[in-house]
Amino acid sequence: HLFICQALDEANLTRNLWKSLGHKFTDVLCVPERRLLEDSRNLALYPSTGRSDRVLLFNDILVLIQGNTFQSFDLKLTWVDAVWQWKLNQAVRQALSGKRDFPLWGEAGRGRDPPVCRFSSFTFQEEGRFKGATYEGEWRLSKPHGKGTLTWPDGRNYVGDFQEGMEHGFGICLIPRASEDRYDCYKCHWREGKMSGYGICEYGDEMVYKGYFKDNVRQGFGILENASDAEQPFKYSGHWENDKKHGYGVWDDKERGERYIGMWQEDQRHGPGLVLMQSGVCYQRTFHMDKMVGPGTLLLEDDSIFVGNFTRDLTFVGKGKLTFPNGFTLEGTFSSKSTHGLQTQGILDTSGEQDDTAEKLQLGQEVFPVEKRWEGLCSPFLEFIHSGGQGETEEAFMGFHVQTSKELRKSQEYLFCHRYHCKSIPNTSYSGIGANKHLLSMAQEEVKHTGLLRLALEVKGQPSAGGMEERYDLNGPALVLPIILPCFYPELSMLYMLYHQKEDDLYCQGIVDLSLFPDVKLLEFLEVQKRSLVKDRCFLSATECLQKLITTVDPREKLDILQKTYEEIEKTVNRVLEKEYSLPMDDLLPLLMYVVTRASIQHLGAEIHLIRDLMDPTNEGGMYDFLLTALESCYNFIQKEIRLRPSWQVLHNS
Repeated sequence: HLFICQALDEANLTRNLWKSLGHKFTDVLCVPERRLLEDSRNLALYPSTGRSDRVLLFNDILVLIQGNTFQSFDLKLTWVDAVWQWKLNQAVRQALSGKRDFPLWGEAGRGRDPPVCRFSSFTFQEEGRFKGATYEGEWRLSKPHGKGTLTWPDGRNYVGDFQEGMEHGFGICLIPRASEDRYDCYKCHWREGKMSGYGICEYGDEMVYKGYFKDNVRQGFGILENASDAEQPFKYSGHWENDKKHGYGVWDDKERGERYIGMWQEDQRHGPGLVLMQSGVCYQRTFHMDKMVGPGTLLLEDDSIFVGNFTRDLTFVGKGKLTFPNGFTLEGTFSSKSTHGLQTQGILDTSGEQDDTAEKLQLGQEVFPVEKRWEGLCSPFLEFIHSGGQGETEEAFMGFHVQTSKELRKSQEYLFCHRYHCKSIPNTSYSGIGANKHLLSMAQEEVKHTGLLRLALEVKGQPSAGGMEERYDLNGPALVLPIILPCFYPELSMLYMLYHQKEDDLYCQGIVDLSLFPDVKLLEFLEVQKRSLVKDRCFLSATECLQKLITTVDPREKLDILQKTYEEIEKTVNRVLEKEYSLPMDDLLPLLMYVVTRASIQHLGAEIHLIRDLMDPTNEGGMYDFLLTALESCYNFIQKEIRLRPSWQVLHNS
């Protein structure tokens, strides 16, 4: 009965209202299902409202009439703080639920205020970034808050998180290109309405950027790459400032087959830089606004070195010095004419001797201090750690692979977050064209960089302030290498193999020659002192153990394998002699030589030097150091001395 009475009252009030209002209002407001719930003319209002103002509360909208104009407010997007708050709140609640639970007024409706957070759509009319845009999604206190979608008439749209009326959190934004039927797609993190943090942008021209943003522009570390089938394919990995390449970065010109590693300013090469070519040629020069200036160092395919001025097509110009692989030098003034080729006026010095200066020459270390190379990667990580790795900071740093907070408390997983971004460094710099033996020292520095260790210590909750050097070994790779090295190992290992290629070639030839001996003859040839050890298929377990050296990347694990090999040799000796026997060095070296020969490990020199360079300094002088030195002695013996022994061929023939 109450429901019917109230419905009839509302219908009469609404009909009378339409009759009293002019056509200007009724043409817009008059909708069949709309009912008037309250008219401000029937209530006492605050004097500040003014006599000419009139407020109409309908079942779906709130209308404010001021003279000959009016404004309407969707009840689903209305939060109330007014004289008639209770009645209006009930109307809002009913509008949200879509139900007319009569009676509207009375005790039954008290205490049931509408929710603070709601879901609805709205088109913005006022000036601002959202003018003309339609928002559909979650609201809180009259502002977009939560998940939602913004769509502009010009085709722009944003889908993602909002906070206090602005894009905030993760979101995807599509922006149409004016002259093309294509879009720029931004998948990134937003902060107070602007792109900030890690993101991926897929541009309409098929370029892709993966990296950091700040205030809607590329800022910090990022990778920009276009399609492989583009007219001029390229890839840039490095630092950005105000949407331009700036600072240390690596540029791959895939069309020319060149890689530039060096400094940038305002999108141009500016400062010291290295250029690497597919042919193996590389040079170090200084650039000014994308042009080479001053003398440089050029390393040619045959290991000749030229120091002086030269053009981009490697033509010698002006004063310079050319050092040949055999040690001869030519110093003077160089010029090139199309009809006569390269000409020079200078002095040829033939007194020099052949050495490995060109082979071992390293580039980039002095001009690119390791702590300055990848600052854009370290700074976001430090911000993430200092913030506690919580909430939106966690997502903005890690990209889209968010782990639980419990997992993030573990030090290795914290550092894994950093590795997620820094794993592109070795591939960017030292793979492909960058697999050049003259960059080995640069790669070593980046692996052992104490800045990474400081980060790891901070992740473990240990302070990096003064005094840390006294309490912790900043050169100790035990903390960082197991986490960092797997990212670098393929490229780093290749650089070691290239750097020690000649020594390893000699070693491999020695292994081939020694493998012609049967076991007993080889043990005799190596002058094993205990003749009772000379038996077929001796030390098979030790040989199989040593072969595992190439199955791991961690220097500590490689040293463990070396120690287990030594233990297997001792076990075999004790078993054959049927007594405990401690091997002196005179007995160990020939037996280890036998095991090394039978293991036939390729690139053993590269493995030994990698272990030595990255070994924890605390192991120096200990058992690990002793065993590694013994392995080095075997390696050197096989590659050098084996060819000098006169008994070699005689024993082999016998």
